[in-house]
Amino acid sequence: MASGEVFDSQTNSQIVPKVNVLTMFRLGLFQMGLGIMSLLTLGVLNRIMIKELALPATLVAVTIAMHQLVAPARLWFGQMSDAKPLLGYHRTGYICLGAAVFVTTSFLAVQVTWQLGASFYAQGWTLPTYGWVALLGGIFAFYGLALSSSSTPFAALLVDVSDEDNRSQLVGVVWSMLMVGIVIGAIISSVLLPAPGKEAQVLDTTLTSLYSQPEQLAALQNSINRLFFILPSVVFGLAVLSTYNVEKKYSRYGLRSTAIAREDKITLQTAFKVLTASRQTGLFFSFLLVLTISLFMQEPVLEPYGGEVFGMSVGETTRLNAYSGVGTLIGLGSTGFLVVPRLGKQKTAKLGCFLVAFSFVLIILAGFTANQKLLQGALFCYGLTSGMTTTGAISLMLDLTAAETAGTFIGAWGLAQAISRGVATVSGGAVLDLGKGIFSQTLMAYSLVFGIQALGMLLAVWFLNRVNVREFQTNAKQAIASVLEADLD
Repeated sequence: MASGEVFDSQTNSQIVPKVNVLTMFRLGLFQMGLGIMSLLTLGVLNRIMIKELALPATLVAVTIAMHQLVAPARLWFGQMSDAKPLLGYHRTGYICLGAAVFVTTSFLAVQVTWQLGASFYAQGWTLPTYGWVALLGGIFAFYGLALSSSSTPFAALLVDVSDEDNRSQLVGVVWSMLMVGIVIGAIISSVLLPAPGKEAQVLDTTLTSLYSQPEQLAALQNSINRLFFILPSVVFGLAVLSTYNVEKKYSRYGLRSTAIAREDKITLQTAFKVLTASRQTGLFFSFLLVLTISLFMQEPVLEPYGGEVFGMSVGETTRLNAYSGVGTLIGLGSTGFLVVPRLGKQKTAKLGCFLVAFSFVLIILAGFTANQKLLQGALFCYGLTSGMTTTGAISLMLDLTAAETAGTFIGAWGLAQAISRGVATVSGGAVLDLGKGIFSQTLMAYSLVFGIQALGMLLAVWFLNRVNVREFQTNAKQAIASVLEADLD
């Protein structure tokens, strides 16, 4: 009898223990690591590329977004983990191996970034510079593939080790740990990066003087390299600790004889058919698409905003993520208990959208007043209200489909969200460059990004107002079922 297996003495059937709360939080350590990695790529590295190296924001956004735009590959990795065990397990081997690759790749991306900046300064837009750009984009794409090879089997592991009666608890704990990772990563990064006084000589100079002072540039490079060595190493340790012996002890994968139509079972073609199965599915997914893009367009420009408009150091701008992260944690944790029972899911999502739009107005106002405290408060408000919006939208989505098609529906939504996050990252950088070309003031360029996000939240409300839950439950269920039946034929 294998370790961790329990058998019923009467039926001789295997009984697998339920995951306890401690194990739920241990699994959440992996997601916490992903939060830290998100902070490093979208919080620190993009700031260095846009502010310190003065690279075009569109270029930066496109290269970084490559890791999000390869999201369809996670469908393949999920199916591969179903069919082919790695290192003796369906999930754990993929998770740990993928984590080892993406943390290593993140350090490599930083080294290529320094080479790109040096080539851009010394030669401008020449063939070698374009070569470094292509290499960096390829590295981020490979980083995304490694991330997919790890995170998708991890999502499947959450399904494998849980049942319907405790899956929502497990997902809630793990999702919250993602935001904890962002907050912790922001705090640790601000400690490991140079203090504002030491950094000001480098960060307040132009690109020319930055590269003409090799000692100061070397100090900045050493601090960033150290950060991208220490934190990714910690993330890999968290991945191993999170999954150690969990699959062996708690997985129900081998006991479930019927395949579940979940995220890692959905092909790209099936996902598209599900998204367009009926008028209501189209409306609701249009809402989710606009919502996701509007929520995350600021990701590649927030830290440069703090650097260029407020004169903050790298450590200080990284710490900005802690304000929004704490707000998001509170929003996610409290909305389901305090707001949804009183307003309902659709009204909660709608109210959240309006409040997020107001938060972007506050972020713009903070720039015009050069008030760092107002910026911090606005980001906390953004996190709080985006947590409210996310809770309302996800809760509504779970209501807008039948149980037998929930896995397919959520899987299609997850794929659409991943792609729209990539679109949001590219759009944020492109709009910033457009604004810099239109306006003489840098502040106006950043305000254009935040202003479009605010308008996008209002457009999301327009789509949400046209979502009819009753019509959805009546028509969409049959339409989605038809799609699945056609795929089986």
